[in-house]
Amino acid sequence: MSDLLALEGLRLEADDARLVVVGEVGFEHAAALAEAGSRWLAGRAAGEGVGFDLTGVAGVSSAALSVLLEWARATRRAGLTLERVRLSSPLQRLTELAGLDRLLPVVPGDA
Repeated sequence: MSDLLALEGLRLEADDARLVVVGEVGFEHAAALAEAGSRWLAGRAAGEGVGFDLTGVAGVSSAALSVLLEWARATRRAGLTLERVRLSSPLQRLTELAGLDRLLPVVPGDA
């Protein structure tokens, strides 16, 4: 895992094909989080499969959903395939409430 961003209780890491978020995602850091993840996605080779793991996100915030949607757009722009999105239980409930679960390949957080 390589660290892409660390800010006041929020961390973004990446491994070979996955972005991992741990901590509290608030609006004060959402833009930096979205940018760091988008930059990593832009550096991947077109055609690669990627995943997002937000099972370590504490609490629920629409800021996390905004970041998730920005990364999905960045994935398409880079010609990548979004294979799976793992969410914390509270974040999954918010995603379902917003109807975004139909737009993303969400898998159970423990899968």
